[in-house]
This record gives sequence, structure tokens and C-alpha cells, in this order.
Amino acid sequence: MSSTLRTPLYARHVELGAKMMEFAGFSMPVHYSSIKIEHAAVRECAGVFDVSHMGQISIQGPQSVPFLESLLTCHISTLEPGQVRYGLMCNEDGGCVDDVTVYRRAEHDFFLCVNAANLQSGLGWILEHRPQGCTVHDESSSTGLVALQGPHSARILDQLIATNDSVKPSALKRFRFSTWSWEQTSLCVSRTGYTGSDGFEIYIDSSATPNFFDALMETGAPLGLVPAGLGARDTLRIEAALPLYGHELDSETSPLDAGLEKFIKRKDGGFLGHEAMERRATDPARPHLIGFELIDRGVARAGYPIYSEEKVIGHVTSGTPSPTLGKSIGLGFVPHDQAKEGLVFSIDVRGRKIAAQRTKIPFVVKPK
Repeated sequence: MSSTLRTPLYARHVELGAKMMEFAGFSMPVHYSSIKIEHAAVRECAGVFDVSHMGQISIQGPQSVPFLESLLTCHISTLEPGQVRYGLMCNEDGGCVDDVTVYRRAEHDFFLCVNAANLQSGLGWILEHRPQGCTVHDESSSTGLVALQGPHSARILDQLIATNDSVKPSALKRFRFSTWSWEQTSLCVSRTGYTGSDGFEIYIDSSATPNFFDALMETGAPLGLVPAGLGARDTLRIEAALPLYGHELDSETSPLDAGLEKFIKRKDGGFLGHEAMERRATDPARPHLIGFELIDRGVARAGYPIYSEEKVIGHVTSGTPSPTLGKSIGLGFVPHDQAKEGLVFSIDVRGRKIAAQRTKIPFVVKPK
């Protein structure tokens, strides 16, 4: 029987009194104080998340660019060293194998950050299609990953790791990364995140992760930094309408269905699943992801059916009370030809039909 895995920060979570749960095979914190408090901290000050359960896969070699171009929906050849892009890895039927961020470290040196639940399947998919001239390594177990998110995150990170002769992390542009040294440990700092707020994701050797976490908390506490768990991470990403694999994306769901057209940069194809996606795009009844808010009181959860005139037309993929907006919001799939602006429908919430209306997404927009 397999045991639940632990991240390098497991002991810190226990010391801080976090409520723990199993997620993607790992014992992870749901919250420390409360989801609302941690959510508000990220929107107003800063929160730090342990996301060391995420997978990191390096791909290197002279064929790495054409190989990644064949797997991902985003441009790889134009990706500069020090730049990050979001992309989708699809199967031959146009469904999503995983959604990833791809980092270019050098001309022939890349790494992918993949979803924890998809590490083994994604790694297997990559190895299955790997050509000669490429090496693939799973770096997950040796890498810790901490997400520092919120409007004060740049100031906190500057105070902790910037030196007089170095460029400050706050100078990083969105979807750029660079390396800094902290306590003789190399940090890969990326201006990315999964909350809809400004922030950074910091990759660090797993053995140094606990001490870095401690230093981050000590530096950031005067600026309102709090540890945050998966609960707040979920409410934040729903407000930002960011997809979660297994909810808005899966092996049968096309990125087009999930409203991710803008991340399919290579319109001429050349990647797995492109032809199937093009055929699917012409189907008026294909699923279409929408955002909604409940008109009546209630909370819509994943899997709840969506009704129009007593007929089931779709289902909820994610739902939550929004701490920022003070209303119940969610995401769900309905047929493309019925996804009209202002669409009013109902959701079966534990046997009670709750009125809902389609609304624009993201629900909360990051301040510029």
C-alpha cells in the first residue's frame, strides 16, 4: 500500500497547526487560520503557499525545441532564455494531457512545471514521444517550490534576497524568471502565479526549502504575510477564472472548450491534437466554459447539474463563495450554442434548484 507523500515543508505545516488533507498523493495544508483570512491576505497584503507537490521535468538537447513544439500549443522557438510561457499538452483527440508552464533556461535547456496529479502520466507521455537528441529528467523530488503571492510580495522578496549589487526581484516582468543566491543556495525566481494577484514562484533545492520558508515568513510578517493553504489557493484561482486540471480540463476536454484559445498560439498546427481541435471548433454543441453567479443563496459545487427549462444542459466544474465579492460564483460547461451573454439557468444544489446567471470572467481582475 502506498503511503501519502510529504513535501519538504510538511513539518512546518504541522508546527503551524494547519488542517491537512490528501491532495494528488501528498499531505497538504488546507488552511492555517481560515480560508477567508488567507484569501484576504493574498488580495490585500501577501500569502505564501507550499506548492512543492507540483512536478518539474527538464528537457534538454539539440532537438528540444522541435520536440516541445510538437507537444505544446505555445510557441517555443520564440521563447527567450529567462522567459516563461503557459501552454497545453494535448492528445491526438484534442483533449488535454496537462496544462504546464515551460521555462527556457538556455538555448537547448527547458523545464516544465506540471500538475502534481499528472506527473507520472505527463512524464510517460513525454517519454513516449521523445525523439533522439533529447534527454528528459524528473527533478520533482529534489526541488521545493514556494509561491509568494499578493501586492506586497515584491517588496518582501526584495528585502530578503536582493543585494546592493544585484537586480531586485521586483524588476522582473510578468512571465520572466532569473536566479538569485540566498544563503549559498540558488533560487530560481519566476514572476508567475495561480491566484490572480501579483506574485512569484520560487524554485529551490528541497533541503533548503524549510529554512527559506522560515526566512520568508520572518521578513514578510511585518508586511502582513501569512501562510496560506489549498483552500485559499482554490478560491483565489476561481475568482481569477483559472482552470484546474480535473475540473475545467481533462483528457476529453479541449482547450477550446475551456476558453483557452489565446494559449493556442500556433494556428497553423504542428502539435498533437491540432487537427482534432479544428474539427471540434465547428461543432455548435461542443462544451463551452462560462462563469456564473448565483442569484439565490447557495453554493454550487463541482459536478452539480445545470438546467435550462427543466432539461440538463451542462454541469458545474468549480464553485465557491467569493470572499472578495461577497457572492457565490462558479465555472461550468454548457453547450456552445446556448452560451449566450446574460444566460439565466438553474443549478441543482442538493435537490434544490438555485437560479444563476452567466457573468463575465475573470470575476476579479488584478489591479494594474
